[in-house]
Amino acid sequence: MGFFQKIKEGLTKTRDSMVKNFEGMLNSFTKIDEELFEELEEILIMSDVGVSTSSTICKKLREKVKETGTTDPSEVKNLLKGIITEMMSGGEELNISTKPSVILVIGVNGVGKTTTIGKMSADLKRRGKKVLLGAADTFRAAAIEQLGVWAERAGVEMVKHTEGADPAAVVFDSITAGKARGADVILCDTAGRLHNKKNLMDELAKISRVIEREAPDCDKEVLLVLDATTGQNAVNQAKQFQAVAGLTGIVLTKLDGTARGGVVIAIKEELGIPIKYIGVGEQIDDLQPFNAADFVEALFDGNQPEAGDTR
Repeated sequence: MGFFQKIKEGLTKTRDSMVKNFEGMLNSFTKIDEELFEELEEILIMSDVGVSTSSTICKKLREKVKETGTTDPSEVKNLLKGIITEMMSGGEELNISTKPSVILVIGVNGVGKTTTIGKMSADLKRRGKKVLLGAADTFRAAAIEQLGVWAERAGVEMVKHTEGADPAAVVFDSITAGKARGADVILCDTAGRLHNKKNLMDELAKISRVIEREAPDCDKEVLLVLDATTGQNAVNQAKQFQAVAGLTGIVLTKLDGTARGGVVIAIKEELGIPIKYIGVGEQIDDLQPFNAADFVEALFDGNQPEAGDTR
Protein backbone atom coordinates (compact mmCIF):
# COMPACT_ATOMS: atom_id res chain seq x y z
CA MET A 1 0.00 0.00 0.00
CA GLY A 2 1.38 3.41 -0.98
CA PHE A 3 1.97 6.35 1.36
CA PHE A 4 -1.06 8.30 0.14
CA GLN A 5 -3.37 5.31 0.45
CA LYS A 6 -2.27 4.80 4.06
CA ILE A 7 -3.00 8.42 4.91
CA LYS A 8 -6.36 8.23 3.12
CA GLU A 9 -7.41 5.13 5.06
CA GLY A 10 -6.06 6.54 8.31
CA LEU A 11 -8.23 9.65 7.96
CA THR A 12 -11.44 7.73 7.23
CA LYS A 13 -13.10 8.52 10.57
CA THR A 14 -12.30 12.23 10.39
CA ARG A 15 -13.37 12.39 6.75
CA ASP A 16 -16.64 10.60 7.50
CA SER A 17 -17.35 13.03 10.32
CA MET A 18 -16.07 16.47 9.37
CA VAL A 19 -16.08 16.40 5.59
CA LYS A 20 -19.39 14.60 5.11
CA ASN A 21 -21.05 17.11 7.42
CA PHE A 22 -19.42 19.92 5.49
CA GLU A 23 -20.50 18.56 2.10
CA GLY A 24 -24.03 17.96 3.34
CA MET A 25 -24.15 21.53 4.58
CA LEU A 26 -22.93 22.93 1.25
CA ASN A 27 -25.56 20.95 -0.66
CA SER A 28 -28.26 22.63 1.41
CA PHE A 29 -27.25 26.12 0.30
CA THR A 30 -28.02 27.80 -3.02
CA LYS A 31 -25.88 30.86 -2.30
CA ILE A 32 -22.85 31.84 -0.25
CA ASP A 33 -24.02 33.91 2.71
CA GLU A 34 -23.23 34.54 6.36
CA GLU A 35 -25.33 31.57 7.47
CA LEU A 36 -23.10 29.27 5.39
CA PHE A 37 -19.96 30.63 7.06
CA GLU A 38 -21.52 30.23 10.51
CA GLU A 39 -22.49 26.61 9.86
CA LEU A 40 -19.04 25.85 8.46
CA GLU A 41 -17.38 27.33 11.54
CA GLU A 42 -19.57 25.17 13.79
CA ILE A 43 -18.63 22.01 11.84
CA LEU A 44 -14.93 22.86 12.12
CA ILE A 45 -15.18 23.47 15.87
CA MET A 46 -17.01 20.16 16.36
CA SER A 47 -14.15 18.42 14.50
CA ASP A 48 -11.59 19.71 17.02
CA VAL A 49 -10.16 22.33 14.68
CA GLY A 50 -10.61 24.70 17.62
CA VAL A 51 -12.51 27.97 18.03
CA SER A 52 -9.62 30.27 17.16
CA THR A 53 -8.45 28.30 14.10
CA SER A 54 -12.01 27.77 12.85
CA SER A 55 -12.59 31.50 13.03
CA THR A 56 -9.35 32.17 11.14
CA ILE A 57 -10.27 29.68 8.41
CA CYS A 58 -13.71 31.26 7.91
CA LYS A 59 -12.19 34.75 7.84
CA LYS A 60 -9.75 33.67 5.12
CA LEU A 61 -12.59 31.95 3.25
CA ARG A 62 -14.69 35.13 3.28
CA GLU A 63 -11.72 37.04 1.85
CA LYS A 64 -11.11 34.38 -0.81
CA VAL A 65 -14.79 34.31 -1.86
CA LYS A 66 -14.75 38.09 -2.21
CA GLU A 67 -11.40 38.07 -4.04
CA THR A 68 -12.47 35.40 -6.56
CA GLY A 69 -16.06 36.51 -6.95
CA THR A 70 -17.25 33.00 -6.15
CA THR A 71 -21.04 32.70 -5.80
CA ASP A 72 -21.63 28.94 -6.08
CA PRO A 73 -21.53 27.04 -2.73
CA SER A 74 -20.17 23.97 -4.55
CA GLU A 75 -16.96 25.91 -5.23
CA VAL A 76 -16.36 26.61 -1.54
CA LYS A 77 -14.78 23.19 -0.97
CA ASN A 78 -11.81 23.82 -3.28
CA LEU A 79 -11.28 27.27 -1.76
CA LEU A 80 -11.30 25.74 1.71
CA LYS A 81 -8.81 23.04 0.70
CA GLY A 82 -6.42 25.68 -0.63
CA ILE A 83 -6.70 27.74 2.56
CA ILE A 84 -6.05 24.80 4.89
CA THR A 85 -3.17 23.51 2.76
CA GLU A 86 -1.50 26.92 2.90
CA MET A 87 -2.04 27.18 6.65
CA MET A 88 -0.47 23.78 7.29
CA SER A 89 2.47 24.06 4.91
CA GLY A 90 6.02 24.82 5.99
CA GLY A 91 8.62 23.14 8.15
CA GLU A 92 7.51 19.53 7.59
CA GLU A 93 10.95 18.25 6.65
CA LEU A 94 13.20 17.00 9.44
CA ASN A 95 16.26 19.21 9.94
CA ILE A 96 18.89 16.45 9.93
CA SER A 97 21.52 17.55 7.42
CA THR A 98 24.55 17.23 9.74
CA LYS A 99 26.31 13.99 10.64
CA PRO A 100 25.30 13.19 13.24
CA SER A 101 21.99 14.95 13.83
CA VAL A 102 20.12 14.55 17.12
CA ILE A 103 16.40 14.00 17.54
CA LEU A 104 14.98 14.23 21.05
CA VAL A 105 11.49 12.74 21.40
CA ILE A 106 9.25 13.77 24.30
CA GLY A 107 5.65 13.22 25.35
CA VAL A 108 3.49 11.93 28.18
CA ASN A 109 2.94 8.24 28.83
CA GLY A 110 0.34 6.57 26.68
CA VAL A 111 0.67 8.61 23.50
CA GLY A 112 2.73 5.97 21.69
CA LYS A 113 6.10 7.68 22.10
CA THR A 114 8.38 4.64 22.21
CA THR A 115 6.49 2.96 19.37
CA THR A 116 6.78 6.19 17.38
CA ILE A 117 10.55 6.24 17.85
CA GLY A 118 10.78 2.68 16.56
CA LYS A 119 8.70 3.50 13.49
CA MET A 120 10.61 6.73 12.89
CA SER A 121 13.93 4.89 13.00
CA ALA A 122 12.59 2.43 10.40
CA ASP A 123 11.53 5.34 8.16
CA LEU A 124 14.92 7.03 8.49
CA LYS A 125 16.69 3.76 7.72
CA ARG A 126 14.54 3.38 4.58
CA ARG A 127 15.82 6.81 3.57
CA GLY A 128 19.39 5.52 3.81
CA LYS A 129 20.23 6.94 7.22
CA LYS A 130 22.30 5.09 9.81
CA VAL A 131 20.28 5.41 13.01
CA LEU A 132 21.32 4.94 16.64
CA LEU A 133 18.66 4.85 19.38
CA GLY A 134 19.28 6.18 22.90
CA ALA A 135 17.05 4.63 25.59
CA ALA A 136 16.92 7.67 27.90
CA ASP A 137 13.51 6.80 29.38
CA THR A 138 15.21 5.05 32.29
CA PHE A 139 12.34 5.32 34.76
CA ARG A 140 10.52 2.30 33.34
CA ALA A 141 12.34 -0.93 32.58
CA ALA A 142 9.48 -1.73 30.20
CA ALA A 143 10.30 1.36 28.13
CA ILE A 144 13.92 0.23 27.65
CA GLU A 145 12.79 -3.28 26.75
CA GLN A 146 10.11 -2.00 24.37
CA LEU A 147 12.58 0.28 22.60
CA GLY A 148 14.97 -2.67 22.30
CA VAL A 149 12.27 -4.68 20.54
CA TRP A 150 11.66 -1.83 18.09
CA ALA A 151 15.41 -1.37 17.50
CA GLU A 152 15.65 -5.02 16.55
CA ARG A 153 12.55 -4.80 14.36
CA ALA A 154 13.85 -1.71 12.56
CA GLY A 155 17.38 -3.10 12.28
CA VAL A 156 19.14 -0.28 14.14
CA GLU A 157 21.58 -0.13 17.08
CA MET A 158 20.67 1.06 20.57
CA VAL A 159 22.51 2.46 23.60
CA LYS A 160 20.97 1.71 26.99
CA HIS A 161 21.73 1.80 30.70
CA THR A 162 19.90 0.08 33.55
CA GLU A 163 16.56 1.17 34.95
CA GLY A 164 16.90 4.27 37.12
CA ALA A 165 20.10 5.51 35.45
CA ASP A 166 20.62 9.20 34.72
CA PRO A 167 18.81 9.95 31.43
CA ALA A 168 21.33 12.68 30.55
CA ALA A 169 24.14 10.12 30.93
CA VAL A 170 22.38 7.86 28.41
CA VAL A 171 22.11 10.77 25.98
CA PHE A 172 25.81 11.56 26.53
CA ASP A 173 26.78 7.95 25.78
CA SER A 174 24.46 7.85 22.79
CA ILE A 175 26.07 10.92 21.24
CA THR A 176 29.56 9.54 21.95
CA ALA A 177 28.65 6.19 20.40
CA GLY A 178 26.87 7.84 17.47
CA LYS A 179 29.97 9.84 16.59
CA ALA A 180 32.25 6.79 16.93
CA ARG A 181 29.99 4.55 14.84
CA GLY A 182 29.32 7.06 12.08
CA ALA A 183 25.60 7.43 12.79
CA ASP A 184 23.62 9.89 10.69
CA VAL A 185 20.84 10.30 13.25
CA ILE A 186 20.88 9.80 17.03
CA LEU A 187 17.28 9.32 18.14
CA CYS A 188 16.70 9.62 21.89
CA ASP A 189 13.70 8.52 23.93
CA THR A 190 12.87 10.43 27.14
CA ALA A 191 10.71 9.82 30.20
CA GLY A 192 7.00 10.25 29.72
CA ARG A 193 5.85 11.52 33.07
CA LEU A 194 3.23 14.25 33.30
CA HIS A 195 4.10 17.48 31.53
CA ASN A 196 3.32 19.64 34.57
CA LYS A 197 5.93 17.99 36.79
CA LYS A 198 8.89 20.28 37.44
CA ASN A 199 11.41 17.42 37.76
CA LEU A 200 10.63 16.19 34.26
CA MET A 201 11.17 19.65 32.81
CA ASP A 202 14.40 20.04 34.76
CA GLU A 203 15.48 16.69 33.35
CA LEU A 204 14.72 17.79 29.78
CA ALA A 205 16.72 20.98 30.36
CA LYS A 206 19.67 18.89 31.59
CA ILE A 207 19.47 16.62 28.53
CA SER A 208 19.37 19.67 26.26
CA ARG A 209 22.52 21.05 27.91
CA VAL A 210 24.31 17.74 27.30
CA ILE A 211 23.30 17.81 23.62
CA GLU A 212 24.43 21.43 23.22
CA ARG A 213 27.77 20.65 24.88
CA GLU A 214 28.51 17.36 23.12
CA ALA A 215 27.00 18.13 19.72
CA PRO A 216 27.11 21.93 19.43
CA ASP A 217 27.25 22.07 15.64
CA CYS A 218 24.75 19.28 14.97
CA ASP A 219 21.23 19.77 13.72
CA LYS A 220 18.77 19.15 16.54
CA GLU A 221 15.05 18.37 16.50
CA VAL A 222 12.84 18.29 19.61
CA LEU A 223 9.69 16.39 18.67
CA LEU A 224 6.59 16.12 20.84
CA VAL A 225 4.42 13.03 20.36
CA LEU A 226 0.70 13.72 20.79
CA ASP A 227 -2.33 11.42 20.72
CA ALA A 228 -4.87 12.66 18.14
CA THR A 229 -7.73 10.98 19.99
CA THR A 230 -7.41 13.55 22.79
CA GLY A 231 -8.46 16.38 20.47
CA GLN A 232 -8.02 19.86 21.92
CA ASN A 233 -6.22 18.41 24.96
CA ALA A 234 -3.35 17.68 22.58
CA VAL A 235 -3.14 21.40 21.80
CA ASN A 236 -2.99 22.21 25.51
CA GLN A 237 -0.23 19.64 26.05
CA ALA A 238 1.77 21.12 23.20
CA LYS A 239 1.44 24.62 24.67
CA GLN A 240 2.84 23.47 28.00
CA PHE A 241 5.74 21.56 26.48
CA GLN A 242 6.52 24.39 24.07
CA ALA A 243 6.96 26.75 27.01
CA VAL A 244 9.82 24.71 28.45
CA ALA A 245 11.20 22.41 25.79
CA GLY A 246 11.64 24.53 22.65
CA LEU A 247 9.71 22.20 20.36
CA THR A 248 10.68 22.05 16.68
CA GLY A 249 7.97 19.66 15.55
CA ILE A 250 4.97 17.48 16.37
CA VAL A 251 4.32 13.79 15.76
CA LEU A 252 0.58 13.11 15.89
CA THR A 253 -0.31 9.47 16.53
CA LYS A 254 -3.53 7.41 16.39
CA LEU A 255 -5.18 9.47 13.64
CA ASP A 256 -6.73 6.28 12.32
CA GLY A 257 -8.61 5.77 15.60
CA THR A 258 -10.35 9.12 15.83
CA ALA A 259 -12.79 11.46 14.11
CA ARG A 260 -10.89 14.37 15.69
CA GLY A 261 -8.20 14.71 13.03
CA GLY A 262 -9.02 18.39 12.68
CA VAL A 263 -6.70 18.95 15.64
CA VAL A 264 -3.78 18.72 13.15
CA ILE A 265 -4.87 22.06 11.70
CA ALA A 266 -5.24 23.67 15.13
CA ILE A 267 -1.76 22.65 16.28
CA LYS A 268 -0.03 24.17 13.27
CA GLU A 269 -2.13 27.35 13.21
CA GLU A 270 -2.31 28.13 16.93
CA LEU A 271 1.21 27.13 17.96
CA GLY A 272 3.18 27.62 14.77
CA ILE A 273 4.82 24.22 15.30
CA PRO A 274 5.11 22.13 12.13
CA ILE A 275 3.75 18.59 11.95
CA LYS A 276 6.64 16.24 11.08
CA TYR A 277 4.92 12.84 11.13
CA ILE A 278 1.41 11.42 11.45
CA GLY A 279 0.56 7.94 12.70
CA VAL A 280 -2.19 6.19 10.76
CA GLY A 281 -1.96 2.57 11.90
CA GLU A 282 -0.21 -0.10 13.93
CA GLN A 283 2.31 -1.40 11.39
CA ILE A 284 5.97 -0.33 11.33
CA ASP A 285 5.45 1.65 8.11
CA ASP A 286 2.24 3.35 9.28
CA LEU A 287 4.08 6.42 10.59
CA GLN A 288 4.09 8.77 7.61
CA PRO A 289 6.16 11.92 6.99
CA PHE A 290 3.66 14.76 6.94
CA ASN A 291 2.78 16.48 3.67
CA ALA A 292 0.17 19.24 3.84
CA ALA A 293 -1.16 18.85 0.28
CA ASP A 294 -1.49 15.07 0.60
CA PHE A 295 -3.12 15.38 4.01
CA VAL A 296 -5.76 17.86 2.87
CA GLU A 297 -6.48 15.92 -0.32
CA ALA A 298 -6.84 12.66 1.61
CA LEU A 299 -9.04 14.39 4.17
CA PHE A 300 -11.45 16.01 1.73
CA ASP A 301 -11.54 13.70 -1.27
CA GLY A 302 -9.25 10.75 -0.93
CA ASN A 303 -7.91 11.47 -4.43
CA GLN A 304 -4.15 11.58 -4.77
CA PRO A 305 -2.96 14.98 -6.08
CA GLU A 306 -0.89 15.04 -9.24
CA ALA A 307 2.85 15.60 -8.93
CA GLY A 308 3.63 19.24 -8.36
CA ASP A 309 0.03 20.05 -7.37
CA THR A 310 0.17 21.99 -4.12
CA ARG A 311 -3.23 23.59 -4.48
